[in-house]
Amino acid sequence: MPEVQFSHAAPMDGSFTEMMSLEEIDTNIYRAGYVFEEPYALYGGQVAAQSLMAAGLTVEAARKPHSLHGYFLRPGNAAKPTVLQVFRDRDGRSFSARRVVALQEGKVIFSMSASFAHPVESPEYGDPLPVAEAPMGTHSTLPRMFGFEARTTEQVYAAKDYPLRFWARCTEDLGESQLLHQCALTYLSDISSGVGAYNTDDFTSDASLDHAVWFHRNVDMNGWVLMDLHPEAVTHGRGLYRGRLGAEDGAHLATIAQETLFRPTKKD
Repeated sequence: MPEVQFSHAAPMDGSFTEMMSLEEIDTNIYRAGYVFEEPYALYGGQVAAQSLMAAGLTVEAARKPHSLHGYFLRPGNAAKPTVLQVFRDRDGRSFSARRVVALQEGKVIFSMSASFAHPVESPEYGDPLPVAEAPMGTHSTLPRMFGFEARTTEQVYAAKDYPLRFWARCTEDLGESQLLHQCALTYLSDISSGVGAYNTDDFTSDASLDHAVWFHRNVDMNGWVLMDLHPEAVTHGRGLYRGRLGAEDGAHLATIAQETLFRPTKKD
């Protein structure tokens, strides 16, 4: 089975759980202090996952995130700490709403809204995920990501740097915290691009503009999770894709959507 390839180089040392460990520096204000030695571009999945963790720390433990919507406003620097300020917009009988702004050097680099809810019993419906080859064979550690590995399916994709379908899992023991597992899914969810298949010599997908995740079921990121991405549209210099994440048994765990820049290819 071919290795997963992505276009982003990054250091491979580190711990995902350490990255998700936040320091409370004031009421509703946290610091993500894990930094790289080199000024790499801050991975969007990292700041999104840290923002979700900060929001979750202000919500009663019984309530779990069911959706998040984030906007990437400025490039982040992975060599600098990030301050996460949480706004407790509402705590109702069933739902809790939180907003988070992520700042570096006093400037907002990312903003996110997240909603949390008590799990309730209800009927379940949904299209099954596509049948994919089991995650067997050669594996490749995901660049930019700590404690994860990925394996491709036999699908032939148009842009090798951005596979549309692949398996991934966290190789660190995440324990029983569902919030931590959902942060791990969020961390993973920005690693590829569903519009990479439209890349040409003249135009290519670029920085993420916004990102959304809807959580449908409890997540076990120590088990294999299938990412299945589909391009939707490229217009006016922006590309939109959606994706589904599922467990090995076919359970639909989460849905994602993202809009990215789609710009002329930079020439050397």
